[in-house]
Amino acid sequence: MGSEFGKGKITSKDRVGFHDPLLKDDSPEHTVGCRHTNPDICGNNALDGVCAFVREDGICVRPPKSWPRQYLKLLSKQEGDCDV
Repeated sequence: MGSEFGKGKITSKDRVGFHDPLLKDDSPEHTVGCRHTNPDICGNNALDGVCAFVREDGICVRPPKSWPRQYLKLLSKQEGDCDV
């Protein structure tokens, strides 16, 4: 995209939709990339060591408060998709 937040640059790996399928390293406590619906107003945006946009590993360690519940929904859907 070319836009910059803090020291990092937004890339497709940083911005993941809130309703997108889970990624391998997602957990109820953190997300791979940013799952905030509006990262521009996130209080942790570009916060060193916290925000996916500036962390080398692209992990957000303070996802939205609703993330643990959404994680369980996505996990349940993902497991349901595996049933044949």
